[in-house]
Amino acid sequence: MEEWPTRWCRPLALSLLLVLAGTPVSLAVAAEPLEEAVKATFLYKFIAFVSWPQSAFAGPYSPFRICVEGTDPFGELLDRAVAGQNVGGRPIELWRRSRFDRGSGCHLLYATGSMDRLRGEPVLTVSDVDSAGGPAAGAVITFVLREDRVRFVIDAAAAQDNHLAISSKLMSLAVQP
Repeated sequence: MEEWPTRWCRPLALSLLLVLAGTPVSLAVAAEPLEEAVKATFLYKFIAFVSWPQSAFAGPYSPFRICVEGTDPFGELLDRAVAGQNVGGRPIELWRRSRFDRGSGCHLLYATGSMDRLRGEPVLTVSDVDSAGGPAAGAVITFVLREDRVRFVIDAAAAQDNHLAISSKLMSLAVQP
């Protein structure tokens, strides 16, 4: 019978060796969920650095709504990121639908297509780069990958059009398009 250190050390050593060797399979499998987890966390964290007009809310304690349009790349990652959280005393609600239009009640909308239809609405629109590698139309914040890291670009004019004030701290963390 093997002694317990040997029984546990061999599999651990093999796992560590595979990780250190940088096997493409292990990195490819881990990269996508990590990217989506980072984006889900960013979505929640952006809220603290953006101010919405009071008119964006039905009342002082009405919920803050994060909306995900179309195919949801986050799944439970976003649910876990916002679980039990609130924004200025407002509980956070997650809404998922195939499409959100003007007056839908969203405060932050993540979508992959054009969001021009929401221009002028007090909605923080967030997207990934479009198929041409640029920001989606109408997006205030666009996620980009730079040096294998999730970063973001902010369109200050789009934020102003949507009556949102973005803090200088968040602006300083954004990268240039």
